[in-house]
Amino acid sequence: MSRFWAANESSSEESSSDESSVSSSSSEDNNRKVANAGNRWLEFSDDSDSEEEVRVVKSAKTRTFESLEESIRKVRNAMKIKDYATIQSNYEDLMKTVSSSKSKAIIEMHGGVPRFFIRFLCDLEDYIMERKKDKAAFKKLSATQGRALNRMGLTLKKNNKTYEKLMKEYRENPTLLEDEEEGQEPDLDNEEDVVVGKSKSAVVSDDESEDESDSDESSASSSSSSSSSSSSSSSSSSGSSSSSSSGDESSSSSSSSEEDKSGSESEWESSSSSSSDSESDVEEGAYSQLKGRARWLKKNTVVKEKVVKDKEGRGKARAEAKAAAALAKAELAAKEEETKENEEELSAAVLNRKCKEVVMSRGRRGTDTREILKQLEKLSRLSVKFGPRVEIPILMHTITAQFDLVKTLDDYMETPIWKSCIEHLERVASVLEDGDEQSSKYTLGLANTEDDDVMIGNVLGKGVNKMKDVGDLGAVNVAATDVELLNPHTGEPETEDERAERLRLEKEANMTEEERRTIPVVGSLSLFMNRLDEEYIKSLQRISSHSVDYIVRLRDEAQLVKLLTKVYNYFIRVESKGEAAELALRRIEHLYYCHDTIVDKINGGDIVDTAKLISDLCTFVYQEGTDRSKTRAMLCHIYHHALHDRFLEARDLLLMSHLQDNIANVGDVSTMILFNRMMTTLGLAAFRLGRIWDAHQCLSEICSGKNHRELLAQGLSSNRYTEKSAEEEKAEKRRQVPYHQHINLDLIEACHLISAMFLEVPNMAAAEEDAASSRRVKIISRIFRKQYDMYNRQVFTGPPEQIRDYIMCATKALIKGDWKTCAQLLTGLEVWNLVPGDNAVEQIQKMLIEKIKLVGLRTFLYAYSAHYDSLSLGQLCDMFDLSKNEVHSNVSKMMINREIHASWDQPTETIVLRKVEASSLQILALQFAEKTANLVEANERLLDARTGNFYFREGESYKQGDQHIRGFGQRRSNTVTGAGAGSRGHMAHRGHRRAGRGGGRTQRGRHRR
Repeated sequence: MSRFWAANESSSEESSSDESSVSSSSSEDNNRKVANAGNRWLEFSDDSDSEEEVRVVKSAKTRTFESLEESIRKVRNAMKIKDYATIQSNYEDLMKTVSSSKSKAIIEMHGGVPRFFIRFLCDLEDYIMERKKDKAAFKKLSATQGRALNRMGLTLKKNNKTYEKLMKEYRENPTLLEDEEEGQEPDLDNEEDVVVGKSKSAVVSDDESEDESDSDESSASSSSSSSSSSSSSSSSSSGSSSSSSSGDESSSSSSSSEEDKSGSESEWESSSSSSSDSESDVEEGAYSQLKGRARWLKKNTVVKEKVVKDKEGRGKARAEAKAAAALAKAELAAKEEETKENEEELSAAVLNRKCKEVVMSRGRRGTDTREILKQLEKLSRLSVKFGPRVEIPILMHTITAQFDLVKTLDDYMETPIWKSCIEHLERVASVLEDGDEQSSKYTLGLANTEDDDVMIGNVLGKGVNKMKDVGDLGAVNVAATDVELLNPHTGEPETEDERAERLRLEKEANMTEEERRTIPVVGSLSLFMNRLDEEYIKSLQRISSHSVDYIVRLRDEAQLVKLLTKVYNYFIRVESKGEAAELALRRIEHLYYCHDTIVDKINGGDIVDTAKLISDLCTFVYQEGTDRSKTRAMLCHIYHHALHDRFLEARDLLLMSHLQDNIANVGDVSTMILFNRMMTTLGLAAFRLGRIWDAHQCLSEICSGKNHRELLAQGLSSNRYTEKSAEEEKAEKRRQVPYHQHINLDLIEACHLISAMFLEVPNMAAAEEDAASSRRVKIISRIFRKQYDMYNRQVFTGPPEQIRDYIMCATKALIKGDWKTCAQLLTGLEVWNLVPGDNAVEQIQKMLIEKIKLVGLRTFLYAYSAHYDSLSLGQLCDMFDLSKNEVHSNVSKMMINREIHASWDQPTETIVLRKVEASSLQILALQFAEKTANLVEANERLLDARTGNFYFREGESYKQGDQHIRGFGQRRSNTVTGAGAGSRGHMAHRGHRRAGRGGGRTQRGRHRR
């Protein structure tokens, strides 16, 4: 037995002895020893707490809800004393608690947002709105309190959107909700467990600890011999009994103490047996964290009486709530009928006056833009019966209010509001289109001051009219003057609204037919269309491209293009060419990237000549548009030609416009991005047609770096060496092209690398041949060489997975002469399925096989011509599966260009090869000639950049036959007739070479800046 329990037993024996003073003194000494001996055990417990203190273990739900109630209580106390700063701080703390991830998980786990929290939000919102309406009291507030009140209004408006539905349900039926809360309020006390001893996980309230300490003090003995370190009830009772009685009393007290002890043991057993189930559940929870002696102490369970719910009272409350809801519904229906009767009595002048009142409140502090929009939409519905002269101005104000909902550049108009806006604009366009003849159609005009006076309808009130009517009377007499309005035609009295309606009708009666067909409005229809198109593009940029919402949003583009066509036709009718050119450009930008096969499927099989449509629109923009509009129209026109494999037409437009020379001077990043997209599409078109050199020249600038996504505005490029500010990132996101207009990057990479492969493989074979003669061969594609070297340096090369791996593997096979394996690898790429057009995949595969055969033939002649004296034509045809004409023509070209030193032996159909080694002087001469040609070309570009004329000449424009294509300025005339076609072709080829090497480079640096 331990010393602690032995000390307790000795103290109880000494307390039951018959000795008086000696025994009491010895018991005190023993108690002191016991206390000293027990200190060793009490070090593990808290000295300030008693062992019989009740510790309450609360669940996470209880703690969370109690913290919410405590914060709400603080806010309500601050509401009583009108301390808005305290309200704001406590409210922010409350919302932080609610919005934390832990609280959210607990709230969602236990049935959602508690009802007392919703009631508090409704009360706080009503309180803040009531205080803000009291302007006199608001002016008396201090600066800190006034700012706190204003911020509370804004914060509540923002945070209450999350709980808007719950708050609405509470406001509709607060009585029912309160009754249900009283009947169904969770019994938090049932989740509390009572523990004896101290635990780290226990949550103890201050009030309970104070009550327990008071009860312990009242039940303790009055003897002063019991020390604070002794916390057991048995020692305190023994100490009190030993200090107060004689022999008989002490024996009786000892017997009673034994009975109490036995009773307490029986109590322990009964309580433990009755609560064994609950203890087993809790043992793994809160009590599993208790250690040592505290784990085995007795646990007293507080039993609470179950409150019997009043079902009859709840049923009566529900019936009363239903009756109140039915009464409110009936009142709402009566109010709606009264509103309909009032709407039938409305006149056009009243509508104009109300519209003006609503419009005047726009932009004021504290006004709700959505509420203004609702009022204007209601007025627009009521104005339909009064004709277009009343309806259209209200619709224009409504459209302006819808655009007001977009606060910043990064926000975009919500889809329902956008659809409502386009419906209003379609209504305006349909009204402007009505009429069979030109003179019977409506037109829009600018609203002047007289029209504003008619729309105001005496909106300033009776005081202004009195000032006008009393004439020279003083300001003092004006207040007492009550002018009665009389109808000058009938002499009967009339109201101000009736007078305004009469004046409006008289004014319309005195108008001519042309004036009557002109509707004065506020705002510009072309600006509205431009803004609507911008909001549509921004919505496509923000919506996830892989979601169903993006597909659904794309369906609205056809509706937008139709509306653009209607408004474009209207501006053509009223001869407003500048605005019509802007709308024509908008139509072009929605059509230029679509292939004819896609357009036919969208139109349901109807054949539409998009090439002619875009050509007509672009020609109109060339004639009437601004410089920026002309540039963008030209780029879209070239893009559309290249998309449909009309490479020659696209190339001629590019060379005639000299866009590749002056694109750096545009200063518009979006136009530079469009130029990069055009050059990429032009390169893809050249590749599809088998023009490998042209394709490589167009695609090399885009694919030369790692920022091709940025150049094409198809994503954000990350560079570890440069950091962008937040504003630069936002501006770059605003320039992104919508996903459905993207050019597939894998397709671009495949076309570029394959083009480089067809050029570099023979070049590498020629370099190996000329290595002995110390002649340097110019590298055509450094990007391809780098990728090929990296592929060769790999220790282990597995089967190809990416497009780059397939092309490198095909290159290796082609260098070895295995052209069939190369063709199999390249024609099997899945990226060719992305090329639009009928039979496009078969045509590309056929082109690739033909090019691979020819490149294989050239590579073979470069690599092995030094090892043969002659080669048979038939043997070459069998090796590369080519006809005699194809082999003969290609070998002859190589002979003419002095790529191989050979001659034909026609009778035997053999190629006689000669071994000719260039002298050192010839090698130096060739190098000098190459460097001179590069220097001359660089000087030409520098001269053009300094003079700035770019082959322009005053007073002339470009004409070609019967097709008049106007450029951006007065250019040198290049009229092509008959015999001059050859020189024109040579000039176009030279210009295209300059476009590919120098002037046609993409604006990487300017775009990055």
